[in-house]
Amino acid sequence: MARSTLVICFGDSLTAGFQSPSREHPTGEDAPYGQFLQDHLGTTAQVHTSGICGELTGEMVLRFRRDVLEHKPGYVPILGGTNDLGWNAAPTEIMRNLVKMYEQTLAAGGLPVPVTVPSIRVEDTQDSCEGREWIAGHVARRNELNQLIQRYAMSKAIACVDLFTATADPDSGQLAQVYSNDGIHLTTAGYRLFAERVALVLKPLLSGRLES
Repeated sequence: MARSTLVICFGDSLTAGFQSPSREHPTGEDAPYGQFLQDHLGTTAQVHTSGICGELTGEMVLRFRRDVLEHKPGYVPILGGTNDLGWNAAPTEIMRNLVKMYEQTLAAGGLPVPVTVPSIRVEDTQDSCEGREWIAGHVARRNELNQLIQRYAMSKAIACVDLFTATADPDSGQLAQVYSNDGIHLTTAGYRLFAERVALVLKPLLSGRLES
């Protein structure tokens, strides 16, 4: 049978499209990642977003049934783990929470779209040995989590959106300056790219083919 065309993008502030105050926008702003995705998909889908700033993956699990499964979506792009990593949670612990949401989506007849966690950006970290070690450790833990996410997707033969690679500086591994709002959140260009990459996965799935 065909899946529902409802898409619920689920996650934390990166799904909400949060941006910190900047010189161009002194009061801060939200970039409508969900609206960007809707623009890409047009009338083939109805896109909703459910993102809460500062949320940990354990908290995401607690509200997942109410905010996602009860609406019976066909597709659920899931991005979580940035805040857990900020609190030094182990990648394996974060992944356990993500897997709960992936598996619940599959059990309900929907299709999860796992999204890798983007990098971070800290200026002037190359000026000291401590700075280089600090940023290297944070990037390494993101890579560890993202490898777990990608392996899960491969094991289930489902598409994964590699937002880390799409937005990272290939030389430093940090979040590329053009996509970095405050070192953690994305610029409008970053949120547009996020939506574009998710759309590349969803468009062929929403093309009207019957799926088992």
